[in-house]
Formats: sequence, C-alpha cells, structure tokens
Amino acid sequence: MADDKKISADEIALYDRQIRLWGIAAQARMRESNVLLITIGALSNEIAKNLVLAGIGSLTVLDSAIVSPQDLGAQFFVEESDIGKNRAEAAIARIQNLNPRVVVTADPTGFETKDVEFYSKFDIVVATELALMDLITINDACRKYSKAFYAGGMIGFYGYIFADLIEHEFSIERDQSNSETKIGPETSTRSITDVTVKKSAGKLMKEIVTKREIYSSFAQSLKSDNLSKLSARSKLKVSPVLPALLALWEFQRTSLKSPISDDFTTFNDLVLKETRNLGLPVGIINSKFVSSFLSGVDAELSPVAAVIGGGLAQDLINVLGQRQQPIQNWVLYDCDSSTAPIYTL
Repeated sequence: MADDKKISADEIALYDRQIRLWGIAAQARMRESNVLLITIGALSNEIAKNLVLAGIGSLTVLDSAIVSPQDLGAQFFVEESDIGKNRAEAAIARIQNLNPRVVVTADPTGFETKDVEFYSKFDIVVATELALMDLITINDACRKYSKAFYAGGMIGFYGYIFADLIEHEFSIERDQSNSETKIGPETSTRSITDVTVKKSAGKLMKEIVTKREIYSSFAQSLKSDNLSKLSARSKLKVSPVLPALLALWEFQRTSLKSPISDDFTTFNDLVLKETRNLGLPVGIINSKFVSSFLSGVDAELSPVAAVIGGGLAQDLINVLGQRQQPIQNWVLYDCDSSTAPIYTL
C-alpha cells in the first residue's frame, strides 16, 4: 500500500480535482498501480487515455498487430505515417505525452507468446477485442496470481464490459440512516464487513461502510443460470446484446466461413439458440436487431468506444481507489436504446 506522503506537492496540484473526489490515499494507490492493456484499438485508446490522465503508475500496451489504414478511422494514437509499424510501438509516444509521470511501455510480441507467470507482474489486466477462449485463458492466468481482470469489446453500436476482481473490498461514506447498518450478507455476492460512525458538520452523522464483493471467473459467468430465474416480465427486458455476443463467439469458434456478415441465417439461428440457453424468451430477439449487430462486426465507432472505454476505465479507477462500488460483473451497451444494464452472472 502506498504511503500518502509519497504524493508530492506538484502531484497534488496536478491531480487536485480528482483528489478532492476520492482522496489522497486513493490517488496514492493509483500512482503505485501497474496496468496491462492487451491490444490497442479504438476501445483501448479510450481506456489508455483515461487511465494515464488519472495518474496510474505504469501502463504496458501489449499488441503484436501492425497499423493498417482501417486503424485510422476511429483511433487517435496512430496516424498515417504509422502504417506498417507495430500498433503498440506506434501508440505509446502519444499516450506518454498525455502524462509524462506515467511509465508507458510497448510490448510488440503479442499475448499468445506469454506464459502464465507473465501476468503476475501487473495489478490489473485489461483485455480488449479478443476471442472467447483467449479471454478465458488470460482470466484463468490472472486468477492464479490473484490479479484483477477486465474484458471489453465493441461490435458496431453495441459492446460489453466484464469484470473479475476475485475478491474486492471497498468503502462508501454516506449519511447515517435511522435503521442500523448490520454486518453480514447484503446480496449473493456482497457482504458488509465493517461500519464506522463519525461526526460530520452540524448534527449530521456519517458512516463509513466497508463491503466485500466476491466474483466469478469469465468461464463461470457464462454458465450462470441467474437470468433464467428472473420473472417473466424481467426476462423480456434483458438486453439482446448478451445472446448475440455469445452467438458471435460461438460462430467464430466453430465456423470456417468468412466473413460472418454473409451468413445471416446461421448467425440468427445461433442467437436464438443462445437466447434459449440463457433461459430467456426468443421474443427479445428480432431480425432488425440481429442485422444491426451483424453489420457492426469489426466496426470501430468513436462515440461507442468513448462510452464503453470511459465506463471501463472509470470502474478500474474506482477499484484502485477502493471508494466506490465496482461493476458486478457484466455491462452490456446498446446504442439503439441508449442503455447499459449491469447483470450479475
């Protein structure tokens, strides 16, 4: 744990606004953190920007891909002169310029070359735009060393965030209510571990409530039957993005056909199958949605990246600061309805 005294006067001046929001102890924890960001595309551009500006300790960008003309459409850390260069190496100079205090490093070798021990060097690992089995493999490696893991992806107008913090404690400060806050289970994944009462201005009393969240792994979450236990009315409100995302991963895993956009019928059938597997009514799926989702495969849209990337980065910052309740554990973004519901799976 970082010592508050390590925060210098000029750092306090630089980060004054956010220190006022989450405190100097949280900022100290943040500036000692080491984050790994796997792949650097439009979504991870937003994540990297927000983390570096917030003042984390170090950011390692891991990506073996080469900058292509398509990368110029929605990414802001590469430009035309970078075409043909490694994406991570091309991006880090502009990332570094955002905040010289953060150590920014490029690793152009790719995650496929890394052994399990590689992930032990980082406090938090963020994997974006990867295939299903790659996400499971990396998450399992993080769990072996008790490292927090985030996954994120964008499919045109849609996207997702997944968080596995394994076990995470955080504190919230609030006005004391008339009823006593009791130590013990609060939800199926959350429990209250400590309550401290303190005097505030005037006659108001404040309480600091410490809570512990227990998480499921990526693989475990995909086997969850939580959604099937919802009421019939609630099931009809579940975002269709989840079964579509699962269908996309299944298509990519099993089909040799390319591109996916040329096989609407097969993909539509897969979406309906995944919907049933989740215990949801097929009425939440329609051909217009499936067509829109399918048309966005491999598309990077800056506004969507800003929403999903901003949300993921903010949750990561909250986790480092230990001052806000984190995501538990899926967020599904749907631009059509301007919604981003959270599901615990």
